[in-house]
Amino acid sequence: MDHLHMTEFGSERYLEKLNRSHSNGPQAVAQAGPSSGTSTQTQSPFILPLRGVIPPEANEVPVKSNEQKRGDKKGFLSFRSKFHHKTVPSSSPEHVVRIPSSTEQVAKRSRPFDQLFYDLPNELQVEIIASLPLSDILNMRLASRSMHALVSLNEAPIARYHLDHHVPAYAKRLYPVPEGSSLSLHYLCGIWHRLHVAAKLSYLMCEWISKELFLRDTEEKKRDFAPQRERMRRRLIPVLFTVFHFFETYRDLHLKYLSERNGKGLLKEPYTTNPIETEIMNMYDDRTLLRVHEAFPLVISSFCRRLRPPSYVGRVERSLRGYLREKPPDEVHVAMLCVGGLRQVERIWEVKGYNTRRAAVDNWYNMIARDPVEPEPKRRRGMLGGLKRKKSLAALGKVVATESPPPLPGSFGDANPGHLHISQNLVFNTSLSAGMPMSTLSRDQLKMLLPDLPVLQKIWLETAEAMILDRKIVERPADIKRNAQIFTDLIREDGLEDDDQWWYGTNASESVMPSLEAIEEDFLE
Repeated sequence: MDHLHMTEFGSERYLEKLNRSHSNGPQAVAQAGPSSGTSTQTQSPFILPLRGVIPPEANEVPVKSNEQKRGDKKGFLSFRSKFHHKTVPSSSPEHVVRIPSSTEQVAKRSRPFDQLFYDLPNELQVEIIASLPLSDILNMRLASRSMHALVSLNEAPIARYHLDHHVPAYAKRLYPVPEGSSLSLHYLCGIWHRLHVAAKLSYLMCEWISKELFLRDTEEKKRDFAPQRERMRRRLIPVLFTVFHFFETYRDLHLKYLSERNGKGLLKEPYTTNPIETEIMNMYDDRTLLRVHEAFPLVISSFCRRLRPPSYVGRVERSLRGYLREKPPDEVHVAMLCVGGLRQVERIWEVKGYNTRRAAVDNWYNMIARDPVEPEPKRRRGMLGGLKRKKSLAALGKVVATESPPPLPGSFGDANPGHLHISQNLVFNTSLSAGMPMSTLSRDQLKMLLPDLPVLQKIWLETAEAMILDRKIVERPADIKRNAQIFTDLIREDGLEDDDQWWYGTNASESVMPSLEAIEEDFLE
C-alpha cells in the first residue's frame, strides 16, 4: 500500500487509505507477521489528530535516507503549490474562510444571560416568561423598562398559560375566563389572591378545629392526626373559595340594589327568600351548593368562636387571665363578612391573643362606621404671632417657588393627559392598577350599605336550603349533613380522588393542588 503522503491530500483515495490504515492498525500488521511474505512498511510521519489511542510507534522518529528526504521535500512542495499558492481575487471576499480564534469563542460563550435572552425572538421570550411562577413574573416588571413593557404588552398569553396549567377548575367555574384581549394579569392575580386567602384560612381553621374540637393539643396527638388534618384542609379550600365568591358578589350586588332604589334596602321590603342571595346561588351547580351549604355553619361558628373569650368558667378566672372584653355584637360579625370579606376574617384570625384580637376588631369597625374627625390646627398666640406667621408664609412661598419649577410637558402637572411620559404610561396604565378583590369602599358606600346588612343567623342558610329542596338535590331536609357528619365527611380517607377530580379538574397537575408553602406569604398585595 502506498504511503499517504504519496496521494493527493483530501482526495477519495487518500481517505480510503487513511481509513484502511486506521482500521488495520499496528496490531493487524503484527498479526500478519512473516507469514504474509511482505516486509513491514514504515508508517508515515504525518499524523492527524484522530480520536483514539496514538500508537507508541508514532512517537519514535524514524531515520530517513537521502532519497526519502528528497521525496518528502518534493511532496511538501507539491502540497504547498496546490493549497497555499492559490490567490483569491480581491473582488470576491466572500470566498475567504475565516476561522475564529479561541479568545473570540470564549468571549461569545461567556456572554451574560440577559444578552442571550434578548437575542431570542419575542415569541420565545414570552413562552419562557409564561412558564415562570406568577411571583417571579410580577417581580420581573421591576427589573427594567424593557422588561416591564415586555410583560405588560403580553399579558394575555402569559395569563392564558397559567390558566391552562395552574388554575383549578372550580375557580374558572366561579370566575369565567374573559374572552379576547380582556384577559390580563389583573384577572389572573385576582384568582390567585382568592386562592391564597382560601388556602390560608383553611389552614388556620384546621389548626383550630384539631385543637379545640378534636382535642389534639400535644405534639404526639398532632402527629397522629396529621393525615386527617391534611384531608380536611384540602376539602375546605374549594368551600372557602366559594364562600369568598359569595360575599364578594353579595357586596357588589347589594350596592347595586341600593343605588337602583335610592337607598331603599332589603330591610324595608318584604321577601320570602333574599333576592340577592338567590341571584348568587343560581351561579352554583347542585354539588357545589350542597357542599358549601353543609360546611357554611362550620365556617361561621368557628369564626364567631375565635372572637369570644376562650373560657367561660367564671368571672374570677376570666379576670385572672385578662379576658375582660365580651364577644363583639352580631352586627360586627356581619360587617366583617359582608364588607371586609374573608380577607379581613383571615387578618383578624391571625392576631395572637384574645385582647389584642378584640382590639383589632373594634378598631376596624370604628374605622368603617364612624366619620373621621379632622383635628383642628393649633393656633399660635402672642404679640408678634401674626407678624411671624406672615413672614414664615412669605418665606415658605419663596422656597416653594424656587424649589418647584413649572411642570414639564408629559408630567402629572400637565393639563393634557395625552402627553404623559412613557414610563408613567407603563406603570399607571397597566391592568394591575385596578386594585385587588374586595378593596376598601368609599365613605358614601359604607353609609349606604351598613344600615341594610342582613341578620347573622339568616345569611345563606334559609335561601340555600330552600333552593336545595326546590332543585330536589336532596329529598328531605334531614338528608343534609350537619355537625358531626360534616367532620366525619371532611376527614374520611375514601373519596378524596373523586373530590379532587371534581374540584380541580380531571387532568390537574401538581401545581394546581394547594401546598403548605403557598400560604406562607401573599405576594400579590
